[in-house]
Amino acid sequence: MSKADFHDASAPATVWRQARAVSGQAGGPPLADSDSLACEQAVALEYNGISHAALLCSPTDLEDLAYGFSMTEGIIRGAEDIRSVDVLEDERGSLLQIDIASACLHQLKARRRQLAGRTGCGLCGLESLDEVRRSLPALPEPERRPQADAIFRALDALRDSQPLHRLTGATHAAAWCTLQGDILAVREDVGRHNALDKLLGHLLRQGLDPRQGMVLISSRASFEMVQKAAAMGIAFVVAVSAPTRYAVQIADELGVMLAAFARDRAFTLYSHPQYLNSSEPVSTTTP
Repeated sequence: MSKADFHDASAPATVWRQARAVSGQAGGPPLADSDSLACEQAVALEYNGISHAALLCSPTDLEDLAYGFSMTEGIIRGAEDIRSVDVLEDERGSLLQIDIASACLHQLKARRRQLAGRTGCGLCGLESLDEVRRSLPALPEPERRPQADAIFRALDALRDSQPLHRLTGATHAAAWCTLQGDILAVREDVGRHNALDKLLGHLLRQGLDPRQGMVLISSRASFEMVQKAAAMGIAFVVAVSAPTRYAVQIADELGVMLAAFARDRAFTLYSHPQYLNSSEPVSTTTP
């Protein structure tokens, strides 16, 4: 795949709005202007007729969201467990009617959410502390590993692969890259968790091997983001912003190389630095 797969940044992902620009220059009147705003809408997920969760997200790539959310929540075991996804639209938002294998209904009930999730919230609606962290096996040590130059190359390309962010400045991105640094797919959303779920859903639907690449996220690295990657078998997560302590702990335990503060041809490794195949000096931090 030579060209990155990312969604069209046209409506309904954005909408133009009349606005007035105000400057601090003395005597400068407000100027008539227009601006592009990122759309945000309610999306409800329903499994086999059972209401499960409601999210606020960008109204794009919703089938990818259905697959990615279902996988990272532990509701399904793989893409084959989803029989169909129907997207219904009305003035209130979107309803994803997801038909899953009957063997997955137990897991669905175990992860049942009772509250609506705010934009970008990965935990809203879970009822107990036991539900926060999933029981996942540690990933095997990867056979193939990226070099620092590959990560820098992917980071450079990420800047040009976020059309919604360029238009609105209001979205996060998650990108899937080869271990050589080529970006194959990007998903954007007003919520960082949604962007990652959409990307992971794309991998599921396309049958891409999660062991053959790495994930870049334009946001901070919270533990839920690391957990989502590990649930898919992805051993390399690179974040443009900071990690949290819990994210580093989870990455250590699950066998994920976590790099953060990735910008300006530098990044800091917080877990499993031995997974990096690099001839260049890279900062390593021990939490």
